[in-house]
Amino acid sequence: MFDTSSSLPPLPGVGYKPQHYAAILNDPAPVGWFEVHAENYMGDGGRPLAQLRALAERFAISVHGVGLSIGGPDRLDRDHLARLKHLVGWLNPASFSEHLAWSTHDSHFLNDLLPLPYTPATLDRICDHVDEVQEALGRRMLLENPSSYLAFAESTMSETDFLRDIARRTGCGLLLDVNNVFVSAVNLGYSPQEYIAAFPMAAVGEIHMAGHDEDEDDFGAPLLIDSHGREVAEPVWALLDRVLDLTGPRPVLIEWDTDVPDWPVLAAEAERAQVALSRGALPPSPCGSLPRVYLDREETGRVRG
Repeated sequence: MFDTSSSLPPLPGVGYKPQHYAAILNDPAPVGWFEVHAENYMGDGGRPLAQLRALAERFAISVHGVGLSIGGPDRLDRDHLARLKHLVGWLNPASFSEHLAWSTHDSHFLNDLLPLPYTPATLDRICDHVDEVQEALGRRMLLENPSSYLAFAESTMSETDFLRDIARRTGCGLLLDVNNVFVSAVNLGYSPQEYIAAFPMAAVGEIHMAGHDEDEDDFGAPLLIDSHGREVAEPVWALLDRVLDLTGPRPVLIEWDTDVPDWPVLAAEAERAQVALSRGALPPSPCGSLPRVYLDREETGRVRG
């Protein structure tokens, strides 16, 4: 069994950057929590860990991994998982999440989060990996939907059904990245609203918002890049309103990882997230403009042996 609780508040959060440390301590409003990338804090000491310890004394912390390669064809890296367990053990974060993606092959680490086909075989492998992570950490993890630039011809399931089945079989939660939904919908030519309507919202423990860049493919069609290097786009804010109509208030993170601005710019994005959360403060209603989608859990909290 593992701990399924989470103490992330249903408030705006921001991805932590060390250059903002002093400004955060001086005036963090309206930010109620911070996310850190696990791989940046797996060392044994130094200023990064000292700052993180001080931050954790005042704020809830979410740990977001980018290196487990949950969707990879090989076994999880035992050393990486051990370092992650050590970090989670002493930090005791309010939440831990990873990506529905892969980034390793044999002994090689690929500096990207790569997509995978949605098939029964892939589903079995990912469920095994999620179970292994949750058992090692002794806690429920969240799995994030990817940003996609291509689709696999061999896929036999939709992404939303695939995520629903992972959550049902493993008891994990889901991290809904709204920008990823919009980026994938534009790139692959489907409706982001229909994707949101089909998403297993009952499993959502955290929401991510980020900026993207606009480009064109070789045929002149729109191509969006999940860059995390600018303000959240207006259509993504509108999509967040639809999500919050279904979920009610949830922790909403602002991600900004490249061309990082000064703290007031991030604080302004968090202010806008707070406005969206305030509009969605009422409990979700089954009579809203989009249908409620409930997760059919299978013995939630069970770790498969």
